[in-house]
Amino acid sequence: MNSFSIWWLAIRPKTLTISITPVLLGAALAWHDYAAFSTLTFVVILVSALCIQIGTNLYNDAADFEKGADTEQRLGPQRAAQQGWLTAEQIKSGALLSFIIAFTAGIYLAWLGGLAIIILGLVSILCGYAYTAGPKPIAYSPSGELFVILFFGFAAVGGSYFLLSHNINFLVLFIASGIGSMASAILLINNYRDLDSDEQANKLTLVHYTGRPIARIIYIVMIIYPYALLFILPSLSSMPALQPTQAAYSWFILLPLLSLPIAIKLIKLFLSLEISTKLNSVLAKTAQLQLIYTVLLSFALVLDLRL
Repeated sequence: MNSFSIWWLAIRPKTLTISITPVLLGAALAWHDYAAFSTLTFVVILVSALCIQIGTNLYNDAADFEKGADTEQRLGPQRAAQQGWLTAEQIKSGALLSFIIAFTAGIYLAWLGGLAIIILGLVSILCGYAYTAGPKPIAYSPSGELFVILFFGFAAVGGSYFLLSHNINFLVLFIASGIGSMASAILLINNYRDLDSDEQANKLTLVHYTGRPIARIIYIVMIIYPYALLFILPSLSSMPALQPTQAAYSWFILLPLLSLPIAIKLIKLFLSLEISTKLNSVLAKTAQLQLIYTVLLSFALVLDLRL
């Protein structure tokens, strides 16, 4: 395997859509509410978001290996440190480079967004590092799923929206909670699959505290919730106290329901599988579902402004 292939696998490309989708949705919301868009700003936000996730993924690879969470018994996809493709120090260097690129891109974003974006950017990079580093890593606690909702939902969508429109409102964060929920479901599947090996390494995630039966219910809620909130949005956006602009959300926003059959099929697949490597396909398909849902929702928002 050549060097490019090794690093490509190390950054976990199948999961990178969870940093792309909130930027896409934030841009679509800014366009819907204010007809605001900047190609340069969009690209810089996207680069920054991707680099923070890549840095987090790489550092997670190295840290899990060093802490003994990634062993030969692990059911998940192969990891670079575990397989000996790269040393933990090489992977950490890659993570540091990713965070430096994110920080550099963030200088331009800070110039655009001011103090709020400076704080958000620094906290995002710090949490990316703290996800598996420090005395109390986020990934080794029951707060991992909440972390994903906060940063790949509220922070990423809200930050993108603010940078493009220079505004923020409750409805944007409400919509952000939907794709944040789906992103969190991806992590839940990962922790559900790896529960046994995680417990041996004292990695006590949410699934450790709930048990797998309750975790299955949580996964279903995380997948169905984004569809449920679609029915509430048109009514909420018509309330004078909540309406951000003259462009309220119409029932056209229900377009993402076209992906609901995929979601139901995915839930059935998850519930039918035993603990095995087959759960890797559920993780990948959950990421794909989040992408499809977000693309449909973004398309609906853009069309809603024009119709």
